[in-house]
Amino acid sequence: MIATDIQAPAKPTSLSEIFPLTVSNNNYECFCLSPGISKEIGNRLSWRLSQSFPNVVVIWDKYSRYFWILAKSDVTIPSHEQWRDRLTEIQENLKEEIGDSFYTIQWVRHPEITSSIKAQLAIRILDIFCKFSSRKAFEKNRIEVKREADFWSELVEVNSEKIPAIALTVNTSLLYSQDLEHFFDNHPYRNNSEKILVGLKVREIEKNSTAKIVRLAGKIGDKGRREELIDKATGSISKQKLIDAPDEQPVVAIQFGKKNKLYDYALAALRPCVTSETAHLFDVQYGELLTKTKIPYPDRQKLLTSYKKEAEKTLKDYGFELGLSFNSKHYSDLFWTPKNQLEDTLLLFGNGVIKRKNETLRGLSQGGVYSRHKDFHDPSIKIRLAIIKPSHLQIETFKQQLQEQLKKYGFDSILPEENQKSFSIEGLSGVNARATIEDLVDELLQIPIDVVLVFLPESDRDADNTEEGSLYSWIYSRLLNRRVASQTIYEDTLNKISNYRNILNQVVPGILAKLGNLPYVLAEPLGIADVILGIDISRSPKKKSSGSINACATVRLYGDRGEFIRYRLEDSVIEGEEIPPRILENFLPKNILKNKTVLIYRDGCFQGQEVEHLLARAKAINAKLILVECYKSGVPRLYNLENKLLTQPSRGLALCLSSREGILVTTQILENIGVPRPLRLKIHEKGEQISLESLFEVTLRSTLLHYGSLKDPRLPVFLYAADRIAYRRLQGIYPGRLEDDRQPWL
Repeated sequence: MIATDIQAPAKPTSLSEIFPLTVSNNNYECFCLSPGISKEIGNRLSWRLSQSFPNVVVIWDKYSRYFWILAKSDVTIPSHEQWRDRLTEIQENLKEEIGDSFYTIQWVRHPEITSSIKAQLAIRILDIFCKFSSRKAFEKNRIEVKREADFWSELVEVNSEKIPAIALTVNTSLLYSQDLEHFFDNHPYRNNSEKILVGLKVREIEKNSTAKIVRLAGKIGDKGRREELIDKATGSISKQKLIDAPDEQPVVAIQFGKKNKLYDYALAALRPCVTSETAHLFDVQYGELLTKTKIPYPDRQKLLTSYKKEAEKTLKDYGFELGLSFNSKHYSDLFWTPKNQLEDTLLLFGNGVIKRKNETLRGLSQGGVYSRHKDFHDPSIKIRLAIIKPSHLQIETFKQQLQEQLKKYGFDSILPEENQKSFSIEGLSGVNARATIEDLVDELLQIPIDVVLVFLPESDRDADNTEEGSLYSWIYSRLLNRRVASQTIYEDTLNKISNYRNILNQVVPGILAKLGNLPYVLAEPLGIADVILGIDISRSPKKKSSGSINACATVRLYGDRGEFIRYRLEDSVIEGEEIPPRILENFLPKNILKNKTVLIYRDGCFQGQEVEHLLARAKAINAKLILVECYKSGVPRLYNLENKLLTQPSRGLALCLSSREGILVTTQILENIGVPRPLRLKIHEKGEQISLESLFEVTLRSTLLHYGSLKDPRLPVFLYAADRIAYRRLQGIYPGRLEDDRQPWL
């Protein structure tokens, strides 16, 4: 792979999936177009141009806004006239997609190629010419679990010099073995095409790009549609399938990533992918497939080694060479680990009790919660419990131990008989089952209650991803809207163990936090800002046109010890990717943030003019902003190396890509479960600047403040459950209050 020829010292060598590039080929040119073009059009044109001439690749660079051409060192780059003629042909073919603007080429004299452009060119070479090997790990009901290579460009700053690099990693895909046409024609629900197609994740067969079906776009037999699709098809097999397809076969509109434009595709040009939301359509258990996605470290090492060799062979033809992966032996200054074990971080409980993180339960028992919500400020006020459960489920011992543990942490509770509801839904359809539960929930909502414990059959877990939805979602929505906390426990969880203490150790702190109490905070302030904010946005594709409707934006505020202050939801529909200025102003309340230093974590990148709007608001209220982007996907993994074998990375291991960007491992998981997925953190250049190491420390310590489980999450608490909040918001599930000081997402 990878730097396995390094003689590992006593201390494990740390290494990454990032490989430096050296380039000896100067056979390049570049040009720009007039008038200027968008990123989407630039990328689309560059892909078509890359396939226009043999042994030549083209990329469009968003920073220089130039098209860069690279040919093999022994190949003559086509003439300017040839490029002009080919561009004219492409414009004509893509007129419907890119408009009818006429672009002219302006060649750049003496262009200066950057490290970023070199890395992008290497990726384009791999995209077109490298056929990475793949391996089938499992197959059931025509669903294949496949190991495949994934790759992208990176830049690593070494001694103030930016080094071009590529990331190579192993990706596991869950794919239907045939094309979408075969899946559709053989599906029992094919008479309801919208039900089985809309929302499905698919892979384009020709380019291997993934997308999502957003809506139906007519039928093959519609006037001129078959001929239109045949003209666009590039493969002979796809064309023949279009000729043979019945008139009534649907055409689908798909969306690639977050791109605004929708593209119409025939079913034969796509291959279905399996996700947790769509597994029921394939008659498979997603949990079973998920277990097959785990890759043992020895297998991962073999795959990565193979991918590197395949990439090297392809890149060599264009004058690129791959070095050893960035590792702590050769690049020790790039790697970082925390000075102290994260488990030794001190937490502050009630009555001034301080304990290490690994003594959380003892701290709660000895000191109680750090702070009580105003509704429970008087210790004599009892938590009003309620229960909904299947009729056959016996939970007397669980109820007793639950109340004992609440009391142990300083909270008395009551659970009268009228607050306990049992149900039987055996043999009932989804709509009838929900009607049965509806009566029970409505009865409970007539009684003053604080929290409902909901016990559900194991079968309800997967129902959340079906069209009808799960009982869990329905109950959660009703209670959340009335500001009643809930805690769901599945039967299987109870049946697996005889001692409920382990469950209660996870559940009880979460219940207390959902009621607005703070079980604990950091004993020592984070020391980087007075207030920390987490900002995220929920997205939903439009049904009838391209682009997306962003359902809402959310902000969460925390103090410098990680104490939760409050959240705010913006309920208005937002068009596009960018959060509007008026909402951003609401997210920075003057009464809390005036004259303060504020650290903002953005889930993903800041869009459009968000940074400018935030800074304008900060100036108006005399606040300073540290702006951080947090990425969960597209992040290379880190490893340790012992005796030339890959092993699990230490929690807290980080790789500094530059002074403002790094990769951080925030979790520790069992080796048989998989490899931790790091986070990518970027300090925005327009905000206040802090050291990357201090950001690593804050991010790591803030993962310790999740009260709903003893297992620390991957994300800092400021962004924890952002995906879950977004998913529920898009289902129409959100709190009855748009602003509150409780944490219902725990």
